[in-house]
Amino acid sequence: MTTKKTIRGLNIVLTGASSGIGKAIAVCLAQEGANLVLAARRDAILQDVASECEAHGGTAFAVKTDVTNFSDIQNLIETALEHLGTIDVWINNAGVLAAGDFTDTPLEVHEQVIKVNLIGPLHGIYGILPYFKERNCGIIINTVSLGAFIPNPYSVAYTASKFGLRGMDEALRCELGRHPEIHLCDVNPAFIDTPGISHAANYTGAELVPVPPLYDPFQVAEAVKSLILNPRDSIMVGGSARAGKFVHALIPKILGTGMAKMAEAYFKKGKAANPTEGTLFSSAYTDHVARGNRMKRPSLLKKLFTKKYALDR
Repeated sequence: MTTKKTIRGLNIVLTGASSGIGKAIAVCLAQEGANLVLAARRDAILQDVASECEAHGGTAFAVKTDVTNFSDIQNLIETALEHLGTIDVWINNAGVLAAGDFTDTPLEVHEQVIKVNLIGPLHGIYGILPYFKERNCGIIINTVSLGAFIPNPYSVAYTASKFGLRGMDEALRCELGRHPEIHLCDVNPAFIDTPGISHAANYTGAELVPVPPLYDPFQVAEAVKSLILNPRDSIMVGGSARAGKFVHALIPKILGTGMAKMAEAYFKKGKAANPTEGTLFSSAYTDHVARGNRMKRPSLLKKLFTKKYALDR
């Protein structure tokens, strides 16, 4: 049975591992003694993250991977099996964001967001699931989002990808009822303090800033750890995620209209920014920190996480 009550010694594959939530997950699992295969497009940065994970007590191997390319996923699986012997947990974490008026945003940008956020996890699951079925056990964890429950005006493709991912997982869990030891789990964070907002494609005319309240990425990592130890269908991360989901269920149109008006007001008053495709098609960014350092006043919880995971430089 895969779901041991310890993470030490588990063999885990993680995509989107080079920064942000992915790096936080990698470090958190490394501290628990996991054996990691880390995947992302930025090879050199990924090697640095792997070295940090090993310094924190785990073993880590980096594999350059573009999740939109299924042959890369097949290579990732083959390489992981070659180095680890088995795979116990597969985590689909790679994700991107594009913001802007729907028709002002290039069509290829919308398509790429859906390729990374929805087709990427589909590729991962499609690749690893036959192996888990053969073993009759395994855990798949998808980083979904509060955005899978609340539509985000001016981020239409992101919303489509996250709603689609949640729907895909719900449908697939029904199929997997015949395999009770194969678990498909969703982790749904609220707004997280990562560098991701600075990597986003932006066609709003204003500099993008994260919407408060922000939560520490290591809270997401702890949620992932809890799903490995105790698999369940879905978990929310952050009080605003739970509250937002509840409010949307009560007054969806009012909430959505309000969010659109707030976004429009900000686009008019925010610091001007030129259109950019961010990291959607390029992996040239060199940062590889977990936190975006945009939380103005560290909470007690963040102070505790900062002390435990003092690694971002």
